[in-house]
Amino acid sequence: MTKKTRPTRIDQPIVGWSVFRQAPANEVADVDPLSLRIDRREDGSWESVTTKITLTSASGTKTIYFVIGFGVVCGRQQGRPLCIERPLEFFVPAGQTAAEHQWVSATMRTLSLAARGGFLVKALADLRKVSWDRGPVWYGRSRAGKGMVHDSEVAAIAWAIQQELTKRGFLDERGNERPLAVLAEHYARTRQYRDALPLDNPHVGPEPGADTADAQPAPAPLPIVDRCPDASCRGEMVMKDGCPTCLDCGYSKCG
Repeated sequence: MTKKTRPTRIDQPIVGWSVFRQAPANEVADVDPLSLRIDRREDGSWESVTTKITLTSASGTKTIYFVIGFGVVCGRQQGRPLCIERPLEFFVPAGQTAAEHQWVSATMRTLSLAARGGFLVKALADLRKVSWDRGPVWYGRSRAGKGMVHDSEVAAIAWAIQQELTKRGFLDERGNERPLAVLAEHYARTRQYRDALPLDNPHVGPEPGADTADAQPAPAPLPIVDRCPDASCRGEMVMKDGCPTCLDCGYSKCG
């Protein structure tokens, strides 16, 4: 005996429908390099940016150095491979391990984890909201030329990092990630420019047999005369225009 089945009754209006299509076995899934999780740093060198900021508050001024490391992350979009340059590491250089800088180091470690997890933008936005009970902190200027006032040192450092990432082309002026296609195109142009530099590509140089008689000799290195007195810098000082000048922070004994 054949069992009869009743048709399914639909009480709600149908707003759309689609036919299920089995994906081809050889189709490669897209991988977003912006959200791809990076478990560990690979061996080799990375591009980096070192920034010095001076924060002003009711307790005085404070100078902080921080470093942003950029790694190349590759993925796939609509079946096409692409690569971008993505900030993955944040840390403070050695010499800033005093008690007042320990929280800076901890914050940078947290940012590094957020960057490798793919949610750096949200982490920076949350740090911008941190406040403390020591009054406002002044650092930087807005696009209108007015001085920026932050609710805490953490918020000021987060804003400074956003500005560096904006200058690097990773964020837009509102602190959001630029579209993936824009980042991929930017990295491709940057990579093409770097490959043309002799420092990055030792094969780039004058053609064999080219006339090098007019080539200017490389300037002799300046002798090191002292170490920078700034405890947070301690860079090498050379004689520049008759004055001992630090090569790292620009400090000059002549004022």
